[in-house]
Amino acid sequence: MRIHIHSQLDYTFEQPTDILLQIEAAIIPEQSVEKAHITLPDTAHFARVGGHNDIGERIWLRAEGAVSIAYDATVRIDRIIADIAGLAYVPPHQLPGETVEYLWPSRYCPSDQFQSFVDAEFGSLEGGAKIAAMRDWIEDRFSYVPGSSGSDTTALETFVKREGVCRDYAHVMVTLARAAAIPARIVAVYALGVEPQDFHAVAEVFLGGEWHLVDATGMAEEGGMAKIGVGRDAADVSFLTAYGFAQMNGQSVDVERV
Repeated sequence: MRIHIHSQLDYTFEQPTDILLQIEAAIIPEQSVEKAHITLPDTAHFARVGGHNDIGERIWLRAEGAVSIAYDATVRIDRIIADIAGLAYVPPHQLPGETVEYLWPSRYCPSDQFQSFVDAEFGSLEGGAKIAAMRDWIEDRFSYVPGSSGSDTTALETFVKREGVCRDYAHVMVTLARAAAIPARIVAVYALGVEPQDFHAVAEVFLGGEWHLVDATGMAEEGGMAKIGVGRDAADVSFLTAYGFAQMNGQSVDVERV
């Protein structure tokens, strides 16, 4: 599948500010960036650095005043799609080293507080069947409510409120998976089918010896997502992090099938 992406960010920075940007589709084996262009303002500093786990790139900028950023790309998605319910559980002692950090609790995903719940609700299932049941449980019981959460909302708070946006759904999915000793991470993506269209966040779990995307909102399919970056939780995949006051004037995302 091929998708076309257009994203636009418009911000104002009153003082010279360091900005860490991650909005470009990652160049990785499972997806090919056929063409891409990013428009940046004149800045005092520009540098590219690797993303978390070397998936995607981040851009350091130092800028002041009005900052407008536009990104256009066409991406061909080549990943192998599997029925997640049929994927095998990998015991912790057989996990590759790069997956181990995704077993542990993190800032927004306090998985150590969910082990009793996961054992009681999903203890009879294993591997992909357990992940599929968790995904369906979240989708059935939670309400997608823009504005219902903030940048500090954790998976525990979302679990109690039963509402949130994509990052909250992803945090709960990641948290439940880790509580079941299944490595899970958050992934920032561009995705078809997301309403309202925006930068989207989903979970990714390690089953059957590979990583597999899981969208607990039910809006996006694995074959229609282009990865931007991965991390332990939303703190690692923010599309823009400003080390100073930032005023957002507007932002937009558009994803279409080519």
